[in-house]
Amino acid sequence: MASPLPEPAQDAPAQLRTVMTKVFVTGLKIDAEIGIYRHEIGRAQPLVVDVELDVPTAGAERLADTLNYETILTAARELAAEGHIQLVETFAERLARRCLTDPRVTRARVRVEKPLALAPDAVGAGVEVTLVRA
Repeated sequence: MASPLPEPAQDAPAQLRTVMTKVFVTGLKIDAEIGIYRHEIGRAQPLVVDVELDVPTAGAERLADTLNYETILTAARELAAEGHIQLVETFAERLARRCLTDPRVTRARVRVEKPLALAPDAVGAGVEVTLVRA
């Protein structure tokens, strides 16, 4: 049987600190005109996007203290609305760069999957890009 955690001493200084918070959105479904093949030009196809951002948010108590993950959804939709993109690599990097426009974001990892790319032989194919603030 596991022993209970000891109670912290009332006058003990806090030994914990937030190193980094990961703000993430997974399974975001976006329709985008994307691809290099003739049958992909001029038509939207589904993408599944995962985004993970490192944001220092120690002591966050209010939304203003952190990054609102709705901004990730907005950025992905705006990027898709801008028109045809040839490569999923390009989509992923552009989305990561948009996420890094918030100065609090120190790292952006973006994974973009094309679920129809190799259908029915594979569930999906895609790329993952990580950009780190210099």
